[in-house]
Amino acid sequence: MATGQLFSRTTQALFYNYKQLPVQRMLDFDFLCGRETPSVAGIINPGSEGFQKLFFGQEEIAIPVHAAIEAACAAHPTADVFINFASFRSAAASSMAALKQPTIKVVAIIAEGVPESDTKQLIAYARANNKVVIGPATVGGIQAGAFKIGDTAGTIDNIIQCKLYRPGSVGFVSKSGGMSNEMYNTVARVTDGIYEGIAIGGDVFPGSTLSDHILRFNNIPQIKMMVVLGELGGRDEYSLVEALKQGKVNKPVVAWVSGTCARLFKSEVQFGHAGAKSGGEMESAQAKNQALMDAGAIVPTSFEALESAIKETFEKLVEEGKVSSIKEVTPPQIPEDLSSAIKSGKVRAPTHIISTISDDRGEEPCYAGVPMSSIIEQGLGVGDVISLLWFKRSLPRYCTKFIEICIMLCADHGPCVSGAHNTIVTARAGKDLVSSLVSGLLTIGPRFGGAIDDAARYFKDASDRNLTPYEFVEGMKKKGIRVPGIGHRIKSRDNRDKRVELLQKFARSNFPSVKYMEYAVTVESYTLSKANNLVLNVDGAIGSLFLDLLAGSGMFTKQEIDEIVQIGYLNGLFVLARSIGLIGHTFDQKRLKQPLYRHPWEDVLYTK
Repeated sequence: MATGQLFSRTTQALFYNYKQLPVQRMLDFDFLCGRETPSVAGIINPGSEGFQKLFFGQEEIAIPVHAAIEAACAAHPTADVFINFASFRSAAASSMAALKQPTIKVVAIIAEGVPESDTKQLIAYARANNKVVIGPATVGGIQAGAFKIGDTAGTIDNIIQCKLYRPGSVGFVSKSGGMSNEMYNTVARVTDGIYEGIAIGGDVFPGSTLSDHILRFNNIPQIKMMVVLGELGGRDEYSLVEALKQGKVNKPVVAWVSGTCARLFKSEVQFGHAGAKSGGEMESAQAKNQALMDAGAIVPTSFEALESAIKETFEKLVEEGKVSSIKEVTPPQIPEDLSSAIKSGKVRAPTHIISTISDDRGEEPCYAGVPMSSIIEQGLGVGDVISLLWFKRSLPRYCTKFIEICIMLCADHGPCVSGAHNTIVTARAGKDLVSSLVSGLLTIGPRFGGAIDDAARYFKDASDRNLTPYEFVEGMKKKGIRVPGIGHRIKSRDNRDKRVELLQKFARSNFPSVKYMEYAVTVESYTLSKANNLVLNVDGAIGSLFLDLLAGSGMFTKQEIDEIVQIGYLNGLFVLARSIGLIGHTFDQKRLKQPLYRHPWEDVLYTK
């Protein structure tokens, strides 16, 4: 066991099993104390590496994250404290691994419920190798103005109230972490404050004992008096009794053992801690208090009188000139986190993203305000979801059915079109699904799929301006622009595209108006007079019919329709639909275990 000071203003720790709040509280305490370097050197999260962003005062810093204890210790050789926030299942193994690292001197185990047999092994190893274990079942400890473990001493407000941002003259040790916070406050009221405080933990076998730390405190010159808060159960306090009797402690010790009320119960009572259970008269609070008093400790008559006993002891040291006055300092203001400041109404912070189509903050996700459960219960389909997420409204059933038909008809067009070809080649190169899909999607544009938007734009403009097919087609020709939605490599006057016929049939049976589609048909009649393959293709059919859907439904203003066409909604349908086919081609090639594709030489014209 160490014989002197464990921590200093330069102490750094490794934090095992990352928890944001206790780490940030450590860094806030560092800033409060005016430390130049953060007390957390690194974080250990098994299986992950990188950096964790946190705040050191106003400055945002990146603390390294390591996947293994050994790697963290090698990367941060000056970090000699290991703060273990692992669960009780893995706390013992990780603590032993830390103790075996030559750079680690102190291990604090926060978890409760660590098996006693494991704890005994940790204690034995630590004592044999002159190392210190604090815990298990502890909040840790603090050296005022220098270093603190995890959540020790609670919030920044409590730390400031207890004057823990600068060192005092009192050494404190307790089994209870919660009572430690209370006692830090008590000590600050009646003395110049805490120098170091340790909560050894409430388990039956603590890694270090009350007397271990009192003997350390006795060797620290800055500590002028000690306060001990024990509890019924176990015999740890008797080691302190022996140390006092043997004259190993030459500074005043004010002590109290809680649990005197246990005698009021007719049967044995288990208090909060695993070790707080009287196992006989010697383990009672009364017996321990009497033994401490007989050994020379200052023991009050009750817990309520403990504060007065501490005050009187301190004032006597001041009168004897053994305590010098401490210059009070004003700690810096810890910047408040934005989230808490917003919650308290202190600041207004602008958002960075606006979303009007979905919301997942409630009990269930909503699409355009419609709960997911409602979508399922009403038996809505993909077309309905698209209407909510794309158009932010529930469209009539014939509209959503038309959307679904478009998706089905455009899902695939064989392996030879550019998108499918690219996807197949990529999949055969051994790439993953997303890479294969994206390689096909990247071919979508004015010559492949992207003509839907252009067809809608040009047909709408020409129809709204009442241009005759002749005026429209010839006007486009003069501009050097091919009419989008017209023309096909295979289909012709005598070999119509079945997909176009299906779309037109559905629209004529279900749409209130097919004005734009009929205009596109008249344009087709004119272009067929020029060439047999200048038929209305699926892009033109979808583009013109979507205009009829938007206008005929009565749910969109003229401005909204113009915006939908301009933004590119209609091409989104082709992208969505064709993704289904491209994914299918990827799976097909993977399933067939096709080798790397190489284009045949005979299909290439080599020229100079």
